[in-house]
Formats: sequence, C-alpha cells, structure tokens
Amino acid sequence: MADALLRLEGLSKKFGQVVVADGLDLEVGPHEALGIVGPNGAGKSSLFAMTGGDLAPDAGRVVLDGRDVTRTSVHQRTRAGLGRTYQVPRPFGGMTTFATTLLAATEGAGARGDEALSLAHDALKRCGLAHLANTRGDALSLLQRKRLEVARALASRPRVLLLDEVAGGLTEPEVAELVELVRAVHADGVAVVWIEHVVHALLATVDRLACLAGGRLVADGDPEQVLRDPVVREIYLGQDPSEEGAA
Repeated sequence: MADALLRLEGLSKKFGQVVVADGLDLEVGPHEALGIVGPNGAGKSSLFAMTGGDLAPDAGRVVLDGRDVTRTSVHQRTRAGLGRTYQVPRPFGGMTTFATTLLAATEGAGARGDEALSLAHDALKRCGLAHLANTRGDALSLLQRKRLEVARALASRPRVLLLDEVAGGLTEPEVAELVELVRAVHADGVAVVWIEHVVHALLATVDRLACLAGGRLVADGDPEQVLRDPVVREIYLGQDPSEEGAA
C-alpha cells in the first residue's frame, strides 16, 4: 500500500520461548477502518503495545506517515498522530472527565488556550460525556469509562486511533452505542484499527478484517471472506472447517 498511514514492518517479539510477534507485516491506509481478531494469546495486545510505544520490538519497524517511530516514546507517537485506548480503562485517579481530556489536548495534541479547551469539550461531546464534565473518571460506569478512553484519545487529535477491545463487558445496547461512536469518528477521517472479540461490532464498522494467531497474520481482507476462511474458522471461531454448515 503506497499511501499507507501506518506501516508495521517485520515486527518480532518474544518473551522467553513465547512468540507474540513473528515477522509481522501490516499496513493501514489514511481513511481505513481495520478490525483485528484472534484467539487469546494471539499477540493482539502486544501488537498494540509495540505500535503505541509501550513495548519495544526485538526486530522490525513501526512507520507512521513515512516516519520511523520505532524508538520514539509514547508521547512522541501521540504528538505524531497516534491515539489509543486500553483494554482495561485507565481513568486518571481523582481527575474529572474534562480535566482528563484537557490534559490529552495539551500534552497529546500540543494545544494551548482556547484550542485546548475546544478539543477537550468536543471530545467529551462526541463521546456523550459532556454532561459529566465535572465527574471524576473513577466514578463512571463501565460504558462511560470506555467512552472516556475514546474521548481522551480523540482529544489528542489522532490521525490513527487504536481501539483495544472497547466493546468487552458491555451490554448489547451499549455495544450498539459504541459502534455508532466509532463509525462517526471514522467518518470524520480518522483511520481506525480495532481489536475486538465482539465480532458483530467489527462487522458493523470496519471495511477490512485481519486475523492474528501465534504472532502472525493468517488472514487479511474483506471481513466476510476472512470469517469464512477455513483457517480462521478453525483457530478463532472453534469450528472444524469440514463441518457442514459451519459459518
């Protein structure tokens, strides 16, 4: 992909004998919505950790908008346009939702004054948290904390947004609300990479799906075709591809 906004080139990582990334290559276009699925232990969270800067790869490169950011900090990658959420929400202890997004706007986006205030307010509004601007993050419900994760990332003005299982633990109506939020963010021109076990949420959002297993991509392409792939059905969906009627 010549115009890839995010490019992972040959990423490899081992913890002892456990391989979490094995020469992994992945590209994301400027306006793409990519979903990533895979069984537990496939290396999905490690992939995000290496992409976001929380974990250094043993080999390979992370390239953002043509710039090698492999050895840069989380803060530097955020400033370069890479935003992310975490699987377990991490509200800043004792801080209100507005203070949280304002901090993201100033430190993540480098905004100041009215611009920072506008970014913080807009992020809360888009995520349905404007009425909770003065509420502490650790006092929110699970859905609200997940929305705050997204709001904090949006306030940093990302060009690429990494979503790590933000639908996990939510009810079906809450998942539907979250899907609408992610679709709106993507419609605004932000590239989205979403790791998720709630597959129907991905199918309602992404235009491309990749399956990760053993630190390697085993399928990548049209979401429906990927889910019909015999290898994906066997290792992720737990179905024998020879079973009649396997979906």
